[in-house]
Amino acid sequence: MTGSFAQTGKSEGTLEQYKELLVEQERKFEQQRQLLNEQGKELERLRERLDALSQQTANISEKVSPPKESLPTQATASTPQAKEEEKKPSDQPPTGPVGQAPPQTTDPERPPEMPRLSETVGGVLTKKGNIVVEPSLAYAFSDNNRVFLDAFTFLPAIVIGLTDIREVKRHSLFASLGLRYGVTNRFEVEARVPYVYRADIQRSRPVSIGSSINETFNADGNNIGDIELAARYQLTTGSNGWPILVGNLITTLPTGKSPFDIEFVESQEVPGAMFPTEAPTGIGFFTFQPSVTALYPTDPAVFFSNINYTYTMSTNENAGKINPGDAVGLTFGMGFAVNNRSSFNLGYSHRHFFNTYVSGDKIGGSALDIGQLLLGYSFKYSKRTNYNLSVGVGTTNNAQDINLNFRVPMTF
Repeated sequence: MTGSFAQTGKSEGTLEQYKELLVEQERKFEQQRQLLNEQGKELERLRERLDALSQQTANISEKVSPPKESLPTQATASTPQAKEEEKKPSDQPPTGPVGQAPPQTTDPERPPEMPRLSETVGGVLTKKGNIVVEPSLAYAFSDNNRVFLDAFTFLPAIVIGLTDIREVKRHSLFASLGLRYGVTNRFEVEARVPYVYRADIQRSRPVSIGSSINETFNADGNNIGDIELAARYQLTTGSNGWPILVGNLITTLPTGKSPFDIEFVESQEVPGAMFPTEAPTGIGFFTFQPSVTALYPTDPAVFFSNINYTYTMSTNENAGKINPGDAVGLTFGMGFAVNNRSSFNLGYSHRHFFNTYVSGDKIGGSALDIGQLLLGYSFKYSKRTNYNLSVGVGTTNNAQDINLNFRVPMTF
């Protein structure tokens, strides 16, 4: 009996455990069911919200889309129908500018900006209707030794007359005012009026009369110089890999004091030696110099060259008809842009002057070669004002030792 009661008690304990386990499982199931219901409700709310947003987006698209008869302004159309609508002209003109203006193809490409080395090399052409006022100040110095012969020979080693050896130092100061006007974007004209101060120091020593002293004579002069008239025309635009070509023509008018109008006096210490009483301020001849300048821009450098020919008209003086001879010249070099406000260039110039003729007779040894090493600097002080400094150093005996030129072109 005792065993039966024990077995019955054990069965009742096991039954209670199963009941508790069932109750626990039912409770967890109920929690899962409630959670699923809540998730279902949330999913339904999200679906309703998504439908509402989709409807709003469709309404906005209909309002933003332009009508077929108006000019399309949206760049999002990608369907064939939209592309066809973009091609149709608008019935109403636009109220403001649409798109970007096409590049100007009628105006040629302008020459690059670089320091001016001479009247034919450097700078850019003046724009149409603009006026450029260019004051400048230049200084030149030369020191030459010359031999003057007023004698004749009857044997190669015997000279009868005066043989005069002179050392001539010349200081020249030029203050000029230039005016340029742009007739078109490809054509400009210029006039330049200089005022010249010149001082010559000559030291003479005759070697054929046994003089034991040197004669020193100073002469100076200041007056208006030779007026220059110039015209420049841009021949090519520099397209298709070709250089920019600019044609130049410079005319010099002999408005300064001519060397043939200078009076000479005889030295008191050295008989036979003649010295000028003043220094001339002009050359005494009409000259015409046509030339062609070539510019080839290759960022950041600009290659340039100029070839010129100088025609000098003859003049009738007391000594006879004087033809000083024509000249040919060549200039070449390269310019660099340091930044958007400053640049410099380096070049070389060489000119050959042919022999002088007096009354049809050639003066032997009168041909000259003038070579100069050129260096130029340019600084853009403002939008309309530049500072330009050029330096020339003589490389031949007949060239000036040093030549400085400071220009301040101002555009109006």
